Amino acid sequence: MDTLLMSRPFSKGIFSLILMVLFSAILHSCFKKDEDISNPGAISLVYDGLTREYLIHIPVAYDGSTAVPIMFNFHGYGGSATDHQNSADMRGLSESENFILVYPQGALLNGFPHWNAGLDSPENKSTVDDFGFFEAMLDDIGNNYNIDLDRVYVCGYSNGGFFSYSLACYHSNKIAALGSVSGTMMDETKNNCEPIHPTAMINLHGTSDNVVPYGGGEGLSSIDNVLTYWINYNHTDQSPIVSSDEHNGTTIEHYAYINGDSSVSVEHYKIIGGDHVWFDISFKGANTNQLIWDFVSKYDQNGLR
Repeated sequence: MDTLLMSRPFSKGIFSLILMVLFSAILHSCFKKDEDISNPGAISLVYDGLTREYLIHIPVAYDGSTAVPIMFNFHGYGGSATDHQNSADMRGLSESENFILVYPQGALLNGFPHWNAGLDSPENKSTVDDFGFFEAMLDDIGNNYNIDLDRVYVCGYSNGGFFSYSLACYHSNKIAALGSVSGTMMDETKNNCEPIHPTAMINLHGTSDNVVPYGGGEGLSSIDNVLTYWINYNHTDQSPIVSSDEHNGTTIEHYAYINGDSSVSVEHYKIIGGDHVWFDISFKGANTNQLIWDFVSKYDQNGLR
């Protein structure tokens, strides 16, 4: 086992999560080891003594005359920025909606990339400072492009979803709204979450996810508890507006909690029987990428635009 894992005491819940993710990834051959990571065209950035990378897509319509929003999309544990860009491809949206799109690369742990979604504690997968890396990326991009800093959005898959929640909790002065796909909040994150402004949140999660269970696990919040946190924090309506749709035999339930502070809302797409994936679904004509962008883009640091 990797020395980083052995050198830091892990809670049973987080250790079990890592084992589940490792097992699932081995079965599906989706992990990338150090020598397999290749992100052609990536931007390199030295932060905290490590060379880090990110892919960036600049829409053709961008001319620098007007500040544009930016979206960060974080891959899952063991993933690569390139593979995630291909499976969660928002480049078409970046072109049509004129926003800058970034796919960062996680640091390596025993050859497996990851995001440290917790504070500096034994809950982390390593000692890498990913919060600082995020801010360094934002600064680096901001030095080269005209970014609307009131419209910085984050989303992610699995471990990348964990990280998106944590950024909204611990660095909410940078984040306008967030999205998560097949991810959740660690109990540690939820218990220490301190946003400084109403924050809109959207998540999509499958009821048959056996890696990040819908009902939660030791050290992991259930999706219902994640929703409860953001509903209560944002003071939205307690009763949601509920709708549903079906795509290729899959039922999708949509829950919208509206009328929050600064007119923010919280939305959840419950994928009945859904697995641990970035969902290839259509809800009333919109796929996962479109659902996330259409939601977060309605908000800035001050709430509903």
